[in-house]
Amino acid sequence: MQTTTVAPSESLKASQMPFSLEGKTAIVTGSGRGIGRAIARRLVAAGASVMLNDLDEHMLQESRESLSDPERVDVIAGDLTDPQVPAKVVNATLNTFKSLDIIVNNAGYSWDNVIQKTSDEQFQAMLDIHLVTPFRLLRAASAHIKEAAKTEMAAGHRVMRKVVNITSISGTDGNPGQVGYSSGKAGVIGLTKTLAKEWGRYNVNVNAVGFGLIETRLVQPLDAEGASMEMHGHHIRLGVQPILLDSVKNACPLGRLGTPEEAAGAVLFFCSPLSDYVTGEVLICGGGLHF
Repeated sequence: MQTTTVAPSESLKASQMPFSLEGKTAIVTGSGRGIGRAIARRLVAAGASVMLNDLDEHMLQESRESLSDPERVDVIAGDLTDPQVPAKVVNATLNTFKSLDIIVNNAGYSWDNVIQKTSDEQFQAMLDIHLVTPFRLLRAASAHIKEAAKTEMAAGHRVMRKVVNITSISGTDGNPGQVGYSSGKAGVIGLTKTLAKEWGRYNVNVNAVGFGLIETRLVQPLDAEGASMEMHGHHIRLGVQPILLDSVKNACPLGRLGTPEEAAGAVLFFCSPLSDYVTGEVLICGGGLHF
């Protein structure tokens, strides 16, 4: 079967989106690279202003310059697992753009092991970045969202806002060797469904996108020269055993890993007016793969 590859920039130019996000402001966490950068690219292309957040200031600036309209983009570096940082991100966004309409909780990483080899610190680290951080960011945004909605409804306007939390098929199905990661990602689903019920009165759609294996540094072939990251004094190797990658491709109905641009497309749906009557749902973007 013949296949055609379309470059991300060409895909964005070729598609005529049936909506605009002009006048909307978004926060995208973990947007220094990979899926987060692709999500920010989609939002900016649709007309939104975007606040980027990540640990690495250099990567954030690189992301900003790579976007089609960097003038509608600002950055704030910071470790979201620091209890003070989520509120700083929200406040910086409101100070810069004067509004907040879309929140994409994308930041995360994997620190894997089987349960008997997982320390308390390792398990808690996965809960902190994948579950506690989105909770704190959304809590920090709650006062603005509530007051803005009340003002709009008093004026007879319905303005829909969007929250998209990122989960994983590890959270929906479980995955051996990822007891902490899977637990954090499963918790995100509970957070999503509860907040959908709490914030419906404020015209907020709260949904989650669950990724399968997407082509990022987290799932590159693991080898002695592979990528790694430093996190809170720990050296964490990134990647997946090549034999596992091959088995995943064979098990996936589409026969391949997803791209960051494809992952961002699923998120864009929940950020757009196309999802105005969809809330409390989990959309799996995994090529049909289930663990």
